[in-house]
Amino acid sequence: MVEIKSDKDLDGMREAGRVVARALAAVREAAAVGVSLRELDQAARAVLDEAGARSPFLGYRPSFAPTPFPAVICTSVNDALVHGIPTGYRLRDGDLVSIDCGAELDGWTGDAAISFTVGTPRPADLRLIEATGRALAAGIAAAVPGNRVGDISHAIGAVAGAAGCGMPADFGGHGIGRRMHEDPHVPNRGRPGRGYPLRPGLALAIEPMLMAGGRDAYRTASDGWTLRTLDGSRAAHIEHTVAVTDQGPRILTLL
Repeated sequence: MVEIKSDKDLDGMREAGRVVARALAAVREAAAVGVSLRELDQAARAVLDEAGARSPFLGYRPSFAPTPFPAVICTSVNDALVHGIPTGYRLRDGDLVSIDCGAELDGWTGDAAISFTVGTPRPADLRLIEATGRALAAGIAAAVPGNRVGDISHAIGAVAGAAGCGMPADFGGHGIGRRMHEDPHVPNRGRPGRGYPLRPGLALAIEPMLMAGGRDAYRTASDGWTLRTLDGSRAAHIEHTVAVTDQGPRILTLL
């Protein structure tokens, strides 16, 4: 069931979104060559704890997962697409890192992701991150009353296709509000004019995931969580929680 939020509800989601933005900023600041992924998770935990927020990631166990997720952020490095578990791996010069984070505050949820490089960047990685950001911007721009979910999906897919990037067919964005995952599903490819109608008060997590190799295929790593590109190419993931309003898209996960 799709829940339409009031302006007051969206204000509550905005506060949760600020916590997510602060956590991602703290992780980005802490990320450097030699820093472990667990240390990045600790940086995010400190922000959530200070805000009195709960992590919707910690202990989350969807049907595909063999174990509950053990951290408050997903840390996906290089060929890892999404859902990477923070481990003792220490960041190396040139790594491409995607961080996904959520927060629950006063009954409302925010969800966002960033991608960045550590140390000396590869030009191809910067192009991939830039293309992923443009795909997200296109999807957000399509999140207006009168459009449908397929318009968001088509906008994202058009940017990814023009950049020569692949995307996983069965992962995408989602509704969000009192829970991290709500209806409707927001595919990263689709046909314009199709799908659920966009109405004021609808809140969506929009999250393109681009793979530099151009293929859509991926594999699940031995931990049962991390998704990796099948061809070993690099991946990027950028996400915002966005509300559909009569005044245009309202991004809820900014600082």
